[in-house]
Amino acid sequence: MVTFRSAAAEEAEALTGLVMRSKASWGYDAAFLDACAPQLLIRAEDVTPRRIVVAEDERGGVLGVASLEGPAPTATLGLLFVEPAVIGQGVGRLLYRETLRRAVRLGVRRLVIDADPHASGFYRAMGAVARDAGPGPGLGPGPGDAAVAELVRFEVEPVPLPAWAREWTGGARAVHLGNVAEFNAQFMDEDRDEDLDGDRHAPAHHYACLAAFYTPAPAALVLPSVVPRGWVERVGRRLEWEGVEVYDGLVERGAGLLDAVRDRPALLSRLTEAGLPWVAWGSTSALGRVTGRRQEAGRLRYEAKSAAHELFARILAGGGHPGIVLPAQWRVGGRWAAARRVAARARAGLAGVVKTEHGVGGSGTAIVTPDRARTRGGIRAALRGLPRGPLLVEEYVEGPGPGGGPRDLTYDGFVGRDGRVHEVGGAVMEVRDGAYAGATVGPSVVPAWAERPLTAFGAAVGRELAAAGYRGWFDVDFVADREGRLAPTETNLRLTGPSLAFMVAARLDELRGAGHLVRIVDRAGLGARLAEAQFDELCADLVRGCAELGAVFVPAIPTAAFAPAPWFGFLVAARDAETLDAAEALVRAAARSMGHAFD
Repeated sequence: MVTFRSAAAEEAEALTGLVMRSKASWGYDAAFLDACAPQLLIRAEDVTPRRIVVAEDERGGVLGVASLEGPAPTATLGLLFVEPAVIGQGVGRLLYRETLRRAVRLGVRRLVIDADPHASGFYRAMGAVARDAGPGPGLGPGPGDAAVAELVRFEVEPVPLPAWAREWTGGARAVHLGNVAEFNAQFMDEDRDEDLDGDRHAPAHHYACLAAFYTPAPAALVLPSVVPRGWVERVGRRLEWEGVEVYDGLVERGAGLLDAVRDRPALLSRLTEAGLPWVAWGSTSALGRVTGRRQEAGRLRYEAKSAAHELFARILAGGGHPGIVLPAQWRVGGRWAAARRVAARARAGLAGVVKTEHGVGGSGTAIVTPDRARTRGGIRAALRGLPRGPLLVEEYVEGPGPGGGPRDLTYDGFVGRDGRVHEVGGAVMEVRDGAYAGATVGPSVVPAWAERPLTAFGAAVGRELAAAGYRGWFDVDFVADREGRLAPTETNLRLTGPSLAFMVAARLDELRGAGHLVRIVDRAGLGARLAEAQFDELCADLVRGCAELGAVFVPAIPTAAFAPAPWFGFLVAARDAETLDAAEALVRAAARSMGHAFD
């Protein structure tokens, strides 16, 4: 175990020796090292002003040294050297992360690193951003070169975990419960189609893997299906988790994850004895039975689309939300009543949206335009995939034209146990034919014209939910219209894909510096059904390929790679939109090409 402490003045000579041994490990000759020595010297009187920190092992042996120099808000990483015997064992990474944490506490908002060219790969892997740099002392590119050579400059914006992320779990690590099927079962229609393996809850068990990302750094994952250990380890390396316990394979079929936990007293005791908070996909009566916090009747009523529509209308009736417009909505008895309503709109040249009261990721939603009705054999045929029973018909919102900006946006926040509403932020979603396909979060993702109305209305919804007794995560989905207004369409009283992207962005910003864009991709089709070892090899290749682009790849849903119709979910992160798009394209292309290995 590596620990950290501030250096003492009497260690100056010994630490200088460590620095020189580490520098020599790059193969520099004696003449070059002698020329570097004045710049690498640590003087006793400089130990405190240079804020020198030491990494040591459990026996007190010194493993590495770093310095954080200069006043806030701009500082310099003056030294970062590791004993040659432990290079490659992660000490440098841990020392670098500790230096970033100390920089945050000191109020440093810009950290400059003028790196030896040999170390540039390390700093890129740590997430530092390369900048231009000129000549500098003592850091030549190769043995025998002069002591003045080109440096590689990097910059980092150290930031703490955002306030909302600390408030989400009270600053503690949490137990993550993958109860997606259990939550969905509260609203599931009895005639909904089953998965290919005959289990109507099987898709939700795949999505339960997203429990890995309910907070920036979990303590334990509790999952219905067995997940690959290689996946857990790979995600843990990317997000630098420590000591995550995994309890999987608890539910072979069906939706009863929390009942399965309750039926295992030893497991229940293990999960509760540390006193850590539990975070679930969403609230259920089974969760209430296990935690002792009963779910109040009607607490999730705004999960219903008609109830959410009524809530939106009530908020707008109070005024104060310019830039928000509410589409008209009608309740109808079933598919044929919906068809008649949509046909009436089609005769007027208007499109309509038909929805079920509850749906996940756009399931149970059909967009019917006159052209679509003709190509699908009529309006009734276009609605044939919807379940029987009451439906909603909604006015279709014509979105911006090509190049007019994003169409689908969402606001994320949560209501704390004390009833306070915490804003997380806005995201841009990818929606295909009414079905959610992914989302992107990060700086400037939401266009400037949409940011104020989106956050103001989302916060107003949060206050209404709090007043109704709801506690937990929520989002509000919007569609942008041609006039640059936002139309709210539904609320989700649970965690969502965008919420998980926010968690990963918060973690990466904390580890690597501010500015990450994160995209979560719901499904990427695989060209072949994979064995576990093949999927792990694919992920290893994608980690390397994305890193070469300057991006981070995180596999998010692995278990569907082994399903009869294989796919997987993933996240990619980068600091600019072009790199993010390139990383997504790389992952999708690699996934599709998997079938070629079997040609």
